[in-house]
Amino acid sequence: MTDRTIKILLAAAAAVSVFGIFGITYTKTRQSEPVSATAFKLNTVVTVTLYDSQDQDILQGALDLCDQYEKIFSRTLEGSELYRLNAGKLTEENGFYTLSKPLADLTAAGLYYGELSGGAFDISIAPVSSLWDFTSGEGTVPDSDAIKDALKRVSIQDITLDGNQLHFAQKGMELDLGALAKGYIADRIKDYLLKQGVQSAIIDLGGNVLCVGSRPDGSPFRIGLQKPFAGYSETVGSLEITGQSVVSSGIYERYFQEDGTLYHHILNPETGYPYDNGLVSVTIISEKSLDGDGLSTACFAMGLEKGMELIDRLPDIHAVFITEDGELHFSQGFEEHVAVDLKESLTLP
Repeated sequence: MTDRTIKILLAAAAAVSVFGIFGITYTKTRQSEPVSATAFKLNTVVTVTLYDSQDQDILQGALDLCDQYEKIFSRTLEGSELYRLNAGKLTEENGFYTLSKPLADLTAAGLYYGELSGGAFDISIAPVSSLWDFTSGEGTVPDSDAIKDALKRVSIQDITLDGNQLHFAQKGMELDLGALAKGYIADRIKDYLLKQGVQSAIIDLGGNVLCVGSRPDGSPFRIGLQKPFAGYSETVGSLEITGQSVVSSGIYERYFQEDGTLYHHILNPETGYPYDNGLVSVTIISEKSLDGDGLSTACFAMGLEKGMELIDRLPDIHAVFITEDGELHFSQGFEEHVAVDLKESLTLP
């Protein structure tokens, strides 16, 4: 889920958030207009915008939740709970690790989406994903022998979760929850805002977009869908969203090229290499952002046919698949349930 998937286009929104890399930037105009806060958290740009409140303490509380959950879910932050689990430093008894409720809940979600996808989405991919570098701009293809060795420790079937008790059937197994964490955190921020009395807001965790209600006048938010491999200002079109989540996964989010081949971050647990199935992106519209995160990655991994079949079986879930030929493919009933202004085809590089 990812950092450059969706660009929010809020029609008639007067509040413009300005990113401050060394801290939090608050934006506030007139009393009747939105107030927002932007900060670099979760290794991405996070923006929370309130449309029916001017309380910046609420904004701060929302951003603080990002820090709280990063200390649980981050695979790379030394000292986080997941980091310690992967390093074998959590409390262990009779081969079972005791997890906090948030980590147990997110792991359970990962196992659920893994089962739903027939294993195409696998949270035990960490030994392989740690070999790839899609963020520094200097990525190279890992050594094939290293990938083969890491694949020996990748198997969702070798994970047992009983409540908050986790067991790995093999030594050296690790979890990578990066495809799910932002969705979970967005849902928790929404819960927090609702408890604070906020009924109209946008939560954007680096492209994972979750709406709280609608605009104050009752009209839906307009969410722009970024065109793959294009700038934020170039979109496929827009969606009208009330109280729902919009999340995309695609090959254009984190990638590098080597010898004319594009390598992206969605890895196949069978081969250890990026999926090559003709898809460019999958966008999920759902009530829960966690569903959007899990399903966008799972459906991408499954491919167009199987991924679309899965979405069509799930209630209140809608999807747009974009294939390498630039065609947009919509799930059953998409246009009946989601007001859209999207192109039917694109010209992709």
